[in-house]
Amino acid sequence: ILHHSDCVIKREHEKCMERMAEDDPENDLEFRCPWLWDNLTCWQPARVGEVVVVSCPELFIQFMSEEDDELGKLSRNCTEGGWSETFPHYVDACMFDEPNGTHEHPDMYYVSVKALYTVGYSTSLVSLCTAMVILCRFRKLHCTRNFIHMNLFVSFILRAISVFIKDGVLYAEEDSNHCFLHTVECKVVMVFFHYCVLSNYFWLFIEGLYLFTLLVETFFPERRYFYWYTIIGWGTPTICVVIWAVLRLHFDDIGCWDMNDNAGIWWVIKGPVLASIMINFVLFIGIIIILVQKLQSPDIGGNESSIYLRLARSTLLLIPLFGIHYTVFAFSPEDVSKRERLVFELGLGSFQGFVVAVLYCFLNGEVQSEIKRKWRSWTVNRYFAVDLKHRHPSLASSGVNGGTQLSILSKSSSQIRMSSLQAESPAT
Repeated sequence: ILHHSDCVIKREHEKCMERMAEDDPENDLEFRCPWLWDNLTCWQPARVGEVVVVSCPELFIQFMSEEDDELGKLSRNCTEGGWSETFPHYVDACMFDEPNGTHEHPDMYYVSVKALYTVGYSTSLVSLCTAMVILCRFRKLHCTRNFIHMNLFVSFILRAISVFIKDGVLYAEEDSNHCFLHTVECKVVMVFFHYCVLSNYFWLFIEGLYLFTLLVETFFPERRYFYWYTIIGWGTPTICVVIWAVLRLHFDDIGCWDMNDNAGIWWVIKGPVLASIMINFVLFIGIIIILVQKLQSPDIGGNESSIYLRLARSTLLLIPLFGIHYTVFAFSPEDVSKRERLVFELGLGSFQGFVVAVLYCFLNGEVQSEIKRKWRSWTVNRYFAVDLKHRHPSLASSGVNGGTQLSILSKSSSQIRMSSLQAESPAT
């Protein structure tokens, strides 16, 4: 959704050149003012006295105010001397007017959004990698529920990495050369980017589906379900992205595949994303209804009620983060409310991985208790190792670790007891 402004200008320039080439040269003799490209807008030919009115270029649409219908229109008069100057000026007609009377430049807005989601994805990447290490390190945390969480973490990690790779390939230099990239490497990066984003949406959907199944079914084969979850989470995005890449290669092989002008082909990616968002929203509503019914039931005891309360708390905290805010712009046209869409889908979405890592790992009671248990075990072992080092320096100097020292001491004490018993037996 975040297109570079230079690419938009160059694309409009190419369209203008195509229109000029398709026009009959003999028609130019009838017009005093010929075709004109002023580096922002394409002006069609006109006769003397005619006024040509056009809308602001696509580059500025998201920066215009919607309160005034006349704002966003540009005009030129055709005179005997040729085209007149643009009225009003682009800055006055097409730039967003701030309350203090200043105008916000599009590139500055793009740079601000890019800085925001760079910080967000970096924070998410660090927190998610830490959470993955914790879940992989402790064996007692290995279960179907946490395996699903780990796959979700991996999808967020891949999404953040793909964003950094894409920005590094397309926007490494402050120029517009990336607008005309046709290399295989560039297209592979875009295919990888769309696969990571699509996989992330599907694992968010699987999280909602798993919670819903956990509440609806009392007993269900989790391992078999996890097998199908894995196929859906990683296999379905593969099929969709392969179909999209084949269609782009044969019907819309333009540039680096970072612009989605062909709406039909783009729906191969957009359709599954919207479907996962809406299904997850429906599951969210269903989970809330089920939780309310179960919590109000008099048959639920204290212990079972505490379980449902914990599920309700985690569900209410988690599912809106990956469902509700996506539904705000799910079915709105991409040209509507671009400023808000950028903030929601890039700014807020970039921190989503961090929030998920906090809720699923760092604030998880099982994870916290396991970390505390390991910490206590480590401190106890360290205490005995230090204590044995002071009491038995010969053992410490022999290069034997603390755990081995404890085993040696236990064996020596047992041997002393046996020898004393043998010494006492003749006396009896």
